[in-house]
Amino acid sequence: MQVLVQEGARVAQDAPDFDTWVAARGPGLLRLAYTLTGNRTDAEDVVQDALARALPRWSRITRADDVDAYVRRMVVNAHTSWWRRWKRRESPVAELRDSTVDAPGEGFDDSRRLWLACQALPEVQRTAVVLRYYEQLEYAEIAELTGVREGSVRARVSRGIAGLREAMGETDE
Repeated sequence: MQVLVQEGARVAQDAPDFDTWVAARGPGLLRLAYTLTGNRTDAEDVVQDALARALPRWSRITRADDVDAYVRRMVVNAHTSWWRRWKRRESPVAELRDSTVDAPGEGFDDSRRLWLACQALPEVQRTAVVLRYYEQLEYAEIAELTGVREGSVRARVSRGIAGLREAMGETDE
């Protein structure tokens, strides 16, 4: 990789242009955000927030060892920030009604049950499970991405999988 010096900063000559990079990697970021948030609208908001923060820092981001991992971390962080903001505004209710849930026998299949079970996991467990099994990252990569120790990531994934098994009716009895 050739490096140019431009206005006192090192700039990689073959660094990806922001628009080109987003066109290539944007759909993957949106899929990641969708699995974290559970719906397309919130996923788009999370990705937009992360990319809005990335654009002014793009020359610095392209100097990172792994641009994809750096921006993926920004998406995870944006989701965490978004989730914390909205969590403060939530109010408990006596009964949760979800009009999108199909009744058994009306197209309610295992993948839908798994999706609902995943959405019911605590935030940190869902994030760890999604990064491990959907993004297929190693525990060390997830630890670096989420800013926690590898042992914590392993525990979160383990607890998340146990929660999914319980929700799906799979027990070791």
